[in-house]
Amino acid sequence: MNARLIERHFAKIGARAKVHPESRRDRTGVTIDIGHDGEGEFFDIAMAQPRLAEVRVVDTQPRIRHLLLMSEQEDGKHKFLCGHDERHWFVAAVPERASVSNVKTAFEALKPVIVRQREDRLKIKSRKRNRRRNEAFIRQGEWFFVPVPDWLRVDERLIFRNEPIARGGGKPHMCEELVRQGGELVYVSPKHPQGLTEAQHRRLISASAKLRNLQWVVQRRNPLVFVRGRVRHADHKTIVLDGWHQVLMNTETQSVAMRHVAFID
Repeated sequence: MNARLIERHFAKIGARAKVHPESRRDRTGVTIDIGHDGEGEFFDIAMAQPRLAEVRVVDTQPRIRHLLLMSEQEDGKHKFLCGHDERHWFVAAVPERASVSNVKTAFEALKPVIVRQREDRLKIKSRKRNRRRNEAFIRQGEWFFVPVPDWLRVDERLIFRNEPIARGGGKPHMCEELVRQGGELVYVSPKHPQGLTEAQHRRLISASAKLRNLQWVVQRRNPLVFVRGRVRHADHKTIVLDGWHQVLMNTETQSVAMRHVAFID
C-alpha cells in the first residue's frame, strides 16, 4: 500500500488524509475517522495490521469533492464514500451487496429502495440524481425526506413538536413537526437499548422479578416516520418541508463495513 499515493488522491478533492498504523489495541483491520488538528478536519485512516490489509482509491471526482475508497482485509472487501457535504467532510460505508465501482454508483447504493424507485418512476435525469434535492426527495446528511400523497391524514394530537431524529449516538436532526405510525411495540431499558418484544419482556420478568425495576420505556421499533416544517442540524443548512414527508435513512447501516467507520454524524 502506498500511503502517499492515497494522500495525494485525497488532496485532489481538497481534503487531507493521514494514513498511519493503529495505536489502539481494541481495533483491528482498517478504521476510518474524521480527525481534527490545528489545520482543521482530515481523514484519519488507521491500519491495525498493515501487512494483512490493503487500502486503495477506486475513483476520484474532484469537481464534486468525493472519492471512493476500498479496503481489503481479513473480513473481505469494503468500500467507503468519502467526501464533502455542505460544511464538513464525511465517510459513509457502502453496503457490500451493491455493485459499486465508482462515486456515482456509491451514491446510488446509499439511497433507500423507496427513493430509487421514486426517481425511476419520475424519470429523474442522471445529472440530478446525486443532488441534495430533486423532484423525488430532499436530503439532509444521512436522512432522505420523500413527499407523501395529499391523502395522508394525521391526527394533530399525535404530532410531536421539535422532535429529534438521530442515528446511533450522532448529533440529532431537529424536526419542527413529527408523527410516527405503526411499528412494533418494544420495551427499552439501558440494558436492552434495542428493545424487547412484549413476549420477550414478559419471559424476562417471569425469570427474574427484580428486573421490573429497570427503567423500562415503551417505544415502537421501525415505525413509519413523517415530518413537516423545518428540519435543523448544526452541520447542515436548515430545510423546510412543505407538507408531510416520509423519513428514510441511508443504507449505510446495512453494510458490514460500518464497523470500520469510527466517525458518526
